[in-house]
Amino acid sequence: MRKILVILAACAACVTPGAAFAQTATQPMGASPRVEHALVQLQSRFASANTTHDGKLTREQASAGMPMVAKHFDEIDTQKNGFVTLPQIEAFMHEHAAQR
Repeated sequence: MRKILVILAACAACVTPGAAFAQTATQPMGASPRVEHALVQLQSRFASANTTHDGKLTREQASAGMPMVAKHFDEIDTQKNGFVTLPQIEAFMHEHAAQR
């Protein structure tokens, strides 16, 4: 269930890219309450896992706070720079949701 909510959040974030960069949780217009909740949850989990508060998750931070991201870290880290960002995670989720 959690994976589905995360995927839905990623899809919603792709429709409203500004939401991914907001400091406070924003809700895309017309999104269902479940999608809105999932988006807020994704942003919150990313913020909690990002212990250095630099907008980047290392593999270690992902392992500690976002196990699904850690599991797919190499796929999400498309630039191969050793960290992932929230937009990269959302893009990965959107891509995998589209494949289903």
